[in-house]
Order: sequence, then C-alpha cells, then structure tokens
Amino acid sequence: VPAGAQSPPQGEVAKRFFGAWRYVGTSIDGKPRPGRGSNPKGIIYYDPSGAMAAQIAPDRHVRMAGPEPTAEEAKAALADYVAYFGTYTIDERAGTITHHRQASVQPGELTDYVRSYEFAGNRLILRPVGTMQEVVWERFK
Repeated sequence: VPAGAQSPPQGEVAKRFFGAWRYVGTSIDGKPRPGRGSNPKGIIYYDPSGAMAAQIAPDRHVRMAGPEPTAEEAKAALADYVAYFGTYTIDERAGTITHHRQASVQPGELTDYVRSYEFAGNRLILRPVGTMQEVVWERFK
C-alpha cells in the first residue's frame, strides 16, 4: 500500500458491503425526507479495493428552454441531488463506515461522511452519526 493510501477493506463485514445497492429512501425522525418526490432513484457502490460512489436523484424532470441550461434551470436540476465518490473505511468496533469524499456536486468542504450501518435482510441502512436520519439501500439482484 503506497504511503498515505488506505488499505482495502477486509473481513466478513467488508464483504457484505461489496457491490451495488439501490436507493430505497431516506427518513428523518421516522418521516420520509421531503424534497425528493415520490420515486427518487439512486445507487451506492462499494468496491473491494476501497473505492465507493453514491448518487441520489430526485423524482423530477427539469425542462430547459434552450440548448444550454439557464442558471435557474441548473440550480433546479441539482437541488436535492446527491453525487460524490471517493474511498471508504469500516470501523467494525464502532459499527461505522466512513466515506472519504474526493469530489462532490454539493458545494462546500469535502468532509468525511461517517455513518453507522445495519444490515437487515437484503437491505443496508446507513445513519449519519448524530442525526435522526436513516438512508435505506437494497442490494441489486
């Protein structure tokens, strides 16, 4: 492993993450997260090498008046859209997975996202630490 690089995730828990997961939904304090429409779509992917990527797209279509989007159209298209990639590490003792973001469509600093995790059947539930939020993913078949 090169200096400064992270070791690939290993162990039985890591193997449970590997692959692609379909976005099911997000709830805050037990209620559906507003702003994403009735049928948002998304994917999160965990590679055995330690790479990951996530995208969540709201259920809406932004129409463009011309060949290039206006500032308002571009802003509407990105509202509530999540997209980032990077690497990840798992802390089995703490029951957390950390997404080390390398790029993102969201403005602001590229901070790490720390999530507690739970596997429930074919679902993966991620909970941002310190929040009442749950993000539910279902394994692609």
